[in-house]
Amino acid sequence: MSHAISRRTAVRAAIGGGIVSPLLAACGPLTPASDRPGALSVHTQLSGAVAGAQVFAEAVATYERRTGRTVALLKNGSDLPIVFETSSLAGKEADVAIVNLQGRTLSWTGLGATIPVTRLLDDWGLRDKIIPDAVAEWTDAHGNLRAFPFTRTNWPVSFNTRLLEQAGVGIPTTSDELIAAADALRAKGIGPVAVGGSDWSGQKLFLQIIQGFVTAEEAKQIFASGKLSESPGGMAGVRHFVELRDAGVFVDNVQGYTSDSELTQFNTGKAAIVPAMSSALAKVPAERAREVTVGGWPKPSQGGVLDHPSVIRSFNGHGIWISENGARNLDLIKPFVQYLYSDEVTDAMILRTGRDMSRVTGTVSTDFPLVAQAARLTTRQVSPVMLPDLTIPQSAFEPLIQATAAAYGPISAEHIVDVFEKAYATA
Repeated sequence: MSHAISRRTAVRAAIGGGIVSPLLAACGPLTPASDRPGALSVHTQLSGAVAGAQVFAEAVATYERRTGRTVALLKNGSDLPIVFETSSLAGKEADVAIVNLQGRTLSWTGLGATIPVTRLLDDWGLRDKIIPDAVAEWTDAHGNLRAFPFTRTNWPVSFNTRLLEQAGVGIPTTSDELIAAADALRAKGIGPVAVGGSDWSGQKLFLQIIQGFVTAEEAKQIFASGKLSESPGGMAGVRHFVELRDAGVFVDNVQGYTSDSELTQFNTGKAAIVPAMSSALAKVPAERAREVTVGGWPKPSQGGVLDHPSVIRSFNGHGIWISENGARNLDLIKPFVQYLYSDEVTDAMILRTGRDMSRVTGTVSTDFPLVAQAARLTTRQVSPVMLPDLTIPQSAFEPLIQATAAAYGPISAEHIVDVFEKAYATA
């Protein structure tokens, strides 16, 4: 009983008592599914218009048909972590949650809202099926594997070679070449780089640009602490961002763009360059994809630390988490999870949705050529940099998006650093 009290207290502290009651209503559909003998409840972000949602739903239906077991799906988007936490507080959480490793979820295993799956990785025969780097990234500082890594993130930069050729330039690999390309594109009435200056996509690019001047370890410290002004490399990265911004590298009115509108600009040929994760590249029409070459963000021409253009790579996509309720239903969860790591499901996710998977596989997308291009990029072509989401504290996650959105406006490097650090201080 003391364990239950401590778990509920910890989760309440994590989400804030004031929002618990309104959200508990969202957890109601889980209760009957969890109470039926042999039923497994799964709370998933793979739903709606998310890449892979339909294939995942079909895979679940196939599993039910073959096994005669019931899998009750509760679907949420970005609000899944809060809904899951509030249902956990009431003891009504799903047996399994399929959600990203970022923000709130970073603390779930430590709080006891989910159980570590370290032992199960071997007991269920999954260790050799999951990429070792994915296991390492999902393992916390105490050696606990938080969840089974499922999908992963590859965040390259796409270049429309037809538009670049129209402007008389090639694919830029350095910042000087990028600035020259932006000038040439603008002269032809073509937008240079489209990015969601108002949302998380713009935040990722801003933080990627900073990583052109700091080591991976220093980047972790900056993104975890928010102490940007204490890092000479970090400050150089901000000044470099301002240089690119003021040189007109980004499309006009970039502060009003989102991850959706950046892709629309690129897909309609109004912008020549877009930094977008591979799951978004799966949505690029075939006609446009034939004009595109995938690479990395141009490296700094002076003072940087990278050998090649950069690509954000991470295994923090969707993981398969087991809740405290699920810990009592491992006999139901085991065959379901093993099925999700089967060749059949892995191939379907890659071939039919363009998803990058944490599963060890030789399968490469054929219908999604840009995703395949991104998957084939090697360290001889690009320098991988970290996904900041793995270190940014939960409390600073949303404030930091607002802070980096301000950076795309006409403010100084010093002002950018100020709003950046305040996002951590006031969170």
